[in-house]
Amino acid sequence: MYARIASRRGANIAAVAVARTILETYYYMARDGTVYRDLGCDYCDERNKEHIRKRAVKRLEGLGFKVSLEEVA
Repeated sequence: MYARIASRRGANIAAVAVARTILETYYYMARDGTVYRDLGCDYCDERNKEHIRKRAVKRLEGLGFKVSLEEVA
C-alpha cells in the first residue's frame, strides 16, 4: 500500500495513509472482537488487474513503444 501511494502522492502522505489504515483496522477488530485475516500480498493486484494492464500499456506507449498483449496459457 505504501509503495502504491508513495509513487503517486509522496512518501509523507503515504506514511500517514498507511498509519490511518492500520488504526482503522485495529479499531474495527477491537470493536467487533475479530481476528486479523491477511488477504495476501497480491490482493490489490488481483483485484485491479485490468486497471494495471491499461496503465502499463499506456506508460509504454508514452515512452515510444508499440505494445501488443496476449494471454499466457
